[in-house]
Amino acid sequence: MVFLERGTPGPGKPTIVLIHGFAAMKENWGLWLQRLPRHWHLLAPDLPGFGESDYLSQACYRYETQARRLGQWLAGFDTDNIHLAGSSMGGAIAAVLAHTLAPAPRSVTLLNSAGIPEHAQVDIHASLPSDRDGILIPRDWKGVYRMFNSVGTGKPTISGLAMAGLLGPDLLGRTDALRHIFSDMVADALAPARYLGPDTPPLQVQWGDRDVITPTRCVDWFGSATPHAEIHMFRGVGHLPMLETPGRSAAALESFVRRHGQ
Repeated sequence: MVFLERGTPGPGKPTIVLIHGFAAMKENWGLWLQRLPRHWHLLAPDLPGFGESDYLSQACYRYETQARRLGQWLAGFDTDNIHLAGSSMGGAIAAVLAHTLAPAPRSVTLLNSAGIPEHAQVDIHASLPSDRDGILIPRDWKGVYRMFNSVGTGKPTISGLAMAGLLGPDLLGRTDALRHIFSDMVADALAPARYLGPDTPPLQVQWGDRDVITPTRCVDWFGSATPHAEIHMFRGVGHLPMLETPGRSAAALESFVRRHGQ
């Protein structure tokens, strides 16, 4: 597993694990790496199957399996001051990992997380069909453009166009892998919701109110499942707060980590 690392573990220094979303990579956290305190220890992996990390056609990529892989990887770092932050699919994985990692993380931050029910009547034990693959798995350059301008506010942006040009060739070259991973994800799409509850470590939820991938009604679910959660709703922001409003989202994380991990 390939990863970015800034700093080293040490007494009084939090280790922040930044977990990217579907069809993304470790570089999605670049703007946060510029803004978070320089003395913190930061880890941003390419999740198995994405970026520079290995994809294996025979492997399983469900949320719980990916969380187990990350837990084994984190065991190699000498720290008990871990804080998880995950975006979209990465948030779903972080939600599972927060309840399986030993020792437990000091805090968890979920940004427009996947794996969250859209209303209270959803059966969190059932598999759910998803129509998001049409947006998240581009088949041509038109699909790449649509993808990077749909995960934001739904309108064309300079950053969306730049990301389309930068990441498009990579995405178009791994269509089969993305289909496989997406299929595994939706096979147990709400597994993270079964973990979140009163025993969840200190939880922060960041959400963009213009998200067209994980709608804002998902945030209502946290009110009953995790009433202790700290909620940040960013106006005019879509699916990726760490890219669309990096200053505000990184500041929210920094304040939360300082209260729970130093």
